Amino acid sequence: MSVSASTIWLVIVVLAVGTFALRFSFLGMIGGRQIPGWALRLLRYTPVAVIPGLMAPQVARPLADTGLPDPALLSAVAVTLLVGVWRKNAIWAMLAGAATLAAVTLLT
Repeated sequence: MSVSASTIWLVIVVLAVGTFALRFSFLGMIGGRQIPGWALRLLRYTPVAVIPGLMAPQVARPLADTGLPDPALLSAVAVTLLVGVWRKNAIWAMLAGAATLAAVTLLT
């Protein structure tokens, strides 16, 4: 099935306008008003919920040849989680996870 370039660009533009409208509607409704304290407390947890939601499908996807998750990714996730809980520092956790992923990938 072949799709023309103009159709692809039309879809991109429509999705961009839709995304902008959704985000602007929230910000436009708030305007210059103060956000309630309970909403600010809930918004603090947004990155903590979004980042694992984005990463979970990548980590859990099976390898094509074995059908099992990638051991390098699983070990990097485990080290990232452990260092994050231990150090309470996201930067150190990400660096440890990246180093683990590189080391395990090079060793296997």
